[in-house]
Amino acid sequence: MSNPDSPCEMTTGAARALSGRSRAAFRRSGWLLLAMVLSVLLLPGRAVLAADLALAADRAPVVLAAASLTDALGAAARLWASGNHPMPRLSFASSAVLARQAADGAPADLFLSADLKWMDWLQNKGLVEASSRVLLLGNDLVLVEPRASLRPVTIGPALDADAVLGRDGRLAVGDPGSVPAGLYARQALQHLGLWNGLSARLAPAENVRAALLLVERGEAPAGIVYGSDVHAAPTLAVAGVFPPSSHDPILYPAALLRGAPHATEAADFLRFLQTEPARSIFRRAGFQAPAQASP
Repeated sequence: MSNPDSPCEMTTGAARALSGRSRAAFRRSGWLLLAMVLSVLLLPGRAVLAADLALAADRAPVVLAAASLTDALGAAARLWASGNHPMPRLSFASSAVLARQAADGAPADLFLSADLKWMDWLQNKGLVEASSRVLLLGNDLVLVEPRASLRPVTIGPALDADAVLGRDGRLAVGDPGSVPAGLYARQALQHLGLWNGLSARLAPAENVRAALLLVERGEAPAGIVYGSDVHAAPTLAVAGVFPPSSHDPILYPAALLRGAPHATEAADFLRFLQTEPARSIFRRAGFQAPAQASP
């Protein structure tokens, strides 16, 4: 029987313990070595990836687009980027605001307007590549109300404003002095003989999505917006559609801006917006082909 107190047994036990510690140390050193090797192998790849991302961002076209395009154009841009293209940088506002920004020298590549007026304004200043200009989309002009209190109406000369707005309610619209949706609204109301009775009851907004938001928040009982806007507001519904003959066709022209910093990428993106995958996105969002918007 072995004697645990003998020098020989103590030496053997110590050797076993030392052997165990050595194996653990070896394993630790092995993992450390593996980590060092992997770090050396991966760092160049990470540097290349970062460089690729920076290059893609530098090539990304800057797009100035009407506020009504916010959701659909964002979805189209994501689909485009999924095909290994640089993600476009999208800036949404009233077409009037964006056109003035472009005229003031904003570093942008592509302009998508919600009417012909502001595209013509830029083109007449020589700031648009006329050969690139296309009619991209069309739309409807609608009266929108909260879905929970929807009262469908026929929009015509006999429309009862008090029945729509109540005694003190206001009608949300894009600013009729400059915002395309507001310009269409004013044109339609004037054509139908309703402008004089309603002009003092308007709640003008900086763009059509801001007008939509007034109705969503309950700050206005009704609003005049595009048919596509209602798709972005599930708590709202269309109470009536303005006759196409009451206003100019709602058309969305698109064109490259003169001196575009990313002209090649912007032209490629504009071509993509005219393909069936992109058009399918726009249709689902409530837009029309431009020919359908003509009276």
